Amino acid sequence: MDFRLTDDQRALRAGMRELLAARFPRERLRSLVDGDPLDGAGAVRELWRALGDAGLFALRLPESDGGSGLGLPEAVLLFEETGRALLPGPLAATHLAAGLVPGAAEGHRLVTALDRPGPVAHLAQAAAVLLLDGATARVLTPGEGEGPKALGAAPLRSVDPATPLHRVPHLPPPLGGSSLEVTADAGRLYGEATLLTAAQQLGSARRTVETAVAHARRRFQFGRPVGAFQAVQHLCADMHVRAELARVSVYAASITADPAEIAGAKLLADSAAIRNARDCLQVYGGLGFTWEADVHLHLKRAWIHAGQWQSVAEGEEFLANRLLMSGPPETSSDVLAGGLDGGNVAL
Repeated sequence: MDFRLTDDQRALRAGMRELLAARFPRERLRSLVDGDPLDGAGAVRELWRALGDAGLFALRLPESDGGSGLGLPEAVLLFEETGRALLPGPLAATHLAAGLVPGAAEGHRLVTALDRPGPVAHLAQAAAVLLLDGATARVLTPGEGEGPKALGAAPLRSVDPATPLHRVPHLPPPLGGSSLEVTADAGRLYGEATLLTAAQQLGSARRTVETAVAHARRRFQFGRPVGAFQAVQHLCADMHVRAELARVSVYAASITADPAEIAGAKLLADSAAIRNARDCLQVYGGLGFTWEADVHLHLKRAWIHAGQWQSVAEGEEFLANRLLMSGPPETSSDVLAGGLDGGNVAL
């Protein structure tokens, strides 16, 4: 089996990168970060419509329903680009809601998601909430801007200035509540949301590698670029290794869609995004800790994504339980066949 990207997949990824560079350049990111994310809701909606026109949300819908008929591997490639650009918004939830919530596929309606009480991102901006707290998915449509009131949510201070948060104390009851059931497997949607979030973490991890290397080449100290110093070289090398391990794991999980593969990919992507951002700060030195540098934005977004969907603790517990249920493998080939580290299939 050939795991290399096809020409069409490369073109798809390049097209998304060009779109984000044109529609969401660094200046727009800084404008959003330096202001109030809620005040910038109009700009986010404009960007959302552009993403809808480009087919990001309808990517996996059948062509008969107005989609592109592509699969999870292609979605992962595009979400990796959104993570690289630090694109804000409930991307995974809106992508999953395409075909379930009218207007989501076209980018006309923002959709956020919840699988349990707790923090939820972009609730005030969302026109619908995808509830994944049971066997079947449910959709709550309180109306745009009414989500916090409908769920009794209170604003929560967010570490990421581009990701407004609310804390939801409880979800509507499955029966007799204000939500409507839809014909979608909540477990499957949860796994896909976890993988797409891992892809965003992967994009951030790879971007911080590029940022650190570029800075190490142009920043001079004692008459030499700081990249000439061995300690800096080791930091950049470690960052590259983490990003590559996360990449093969996320790509492999997009092909198998196995829950264990997805859990392993999310763990590796979370680690790569957070640790790479920290090492990038080290490479930058004192400059990296200033508000004007973008490095801290990658670290803060990585912290947010690490707590969304399958957290580190939940992923580790899931994989531990899977190992205990399957028993110890008899040979090393059985370990490779199991693929529980999320990356063997692509290595």
